[in-house]
Amino acid sequence: MSTFSTIGQRLSGPCGIQELMDDLGEALSITPDMRMLGGGQPAAIPEVQALWRRQMQTMLEDGSLDRTLLNYDPPGGNPVFREAFATFLKRECGWDVTSENIAVMPSSQSAFFLLFNLLAGDTPTGKKRILFPLLPDYIGYANQALTEGQFTACRPIITPQGEREFKYHVDFEQLKITPDIAAMCVSCPTNPTGNVLTEAEFNQLRELARHHGIPLMIDNAYGHPFPDVIHGSFRPKWEPGMIFSISLSKVGLPGVRTSVVVADPAIVKALSNMNAIVSLANGNVGQALLGPLLKDDTLLRLGRETIRPFYKERSDFAKAALTHALGDSVPWALHAQEGAFFLWLWLKDLPITAAELYRRLKARKVLVIPGHYFAFGLEGEWKHPHECLRLTYSQPAHIVQEGLEILADEVKKLRGSN
Repeated sequence: MSTFSTIGQRLSGPCGIQELMDDLGEALSITPDMRMLGGGQPAAIPEVQALWRRQMQTMLEDGSLDRTLLNYDPPGGNPVFREAFATFLKRECGWDVTSENIAVMPSSQSAFFLLFNLLAGDTPTGKKRILFPLLPDYIGYANQALTEGQFTACRPIITPQGEREFKYHVDFEQLKITPDIAAMCVSCPTNPTGNVLTEAEFNQLRELARHHGIPLMIDNAYGHPFPDVIHGSFRPKWEPGMIFSISLSKVGLPGVRTSVVVADPAIVKALSNMNAIVSLANGNVGQALLGPLLKDDTLLRLGRETIRPFYKERSDFAKAALTHALGDSVPWALHAQEGAFFLWLWLKDLPITAAELYRRLKARKVLVIPGHYFAFGLEGEWKHPHECLRLTYSQPAHIVQEGLEILADEVKKLRGSN
């Protein structure tokens, strides 16, 4: 076999997101008795699934399914969908956008890959970097840079909120916007921790981005405007100069691989051109399913009345199950449960790495994600994420409870607490 290119080696080597998706695929097909606490797959919420079945039935009956399956759309998205989405955002969220601010992409994952490499890397004025102001952040970003040193990041301030709870905050004293910073990026709610930026943090990041003339990118996969799994009142607002990504995955449509990027027209046009090169066009099914629902507040109500309460109940259940299983026998804490689908567990002074704990739990048919994958772009070693695990509670309650009890048993054995 010929030697892979430098970029080929970067993209084809083992990485956290590949491990996560391999584990997810194996759990769903090869070992269905695996307790899957590691993925970001949404739960099967009956009301949500019923909505998509109705939408598909309508498409079958009115013939629009045939048109959807038989036609290519432009690489920036179906023009009718883009117009409808812009109208939806203007009406329901108060964002001053038109269809020229909307780009449809084949998933947020691919959108951020293109954005990171559009804005940063080797440029005519020197190497540019993407700054992540609040680690830990999404595992899927970590290996998307096509040049060495393209990402940089800041550790958070860790603020205790009681014996068993803490919250990450942006450390603005350490956050430096140097001339080589091309953009800032943060997920909100943050994957993996469920952290939601405070209004003050968002405003300060926005002002820093404005001052330095760089985009602030917000990944809303779990947040505003849908599925809106944010348990507080603050919602980030898009404005010119920002880049927001909105995913269809967490409203029960991960299989359609569709996302929407809201940005300045120049960014939208660049993404559309790039998408033509790498994907030709987007999938049509997601746009066709969602389009009719953009005419009213159906999606906002779905998040507010169905999806968010479902995950809040699951979050409370998982926290109670973990609290009962771990008890006071080992030192631990959870990140404040502010949104998204995860518990972020800090096992303080863990005698082995989280990666080794992951391997031991996998042998016991429990899948989790070790925390070090979410700490990238740093100079020097950071012990904290090696003591953390991301745990999803979107699976059925009995699977979550069994998995958490096995996790607690394994941790207690490590401490000699059993």
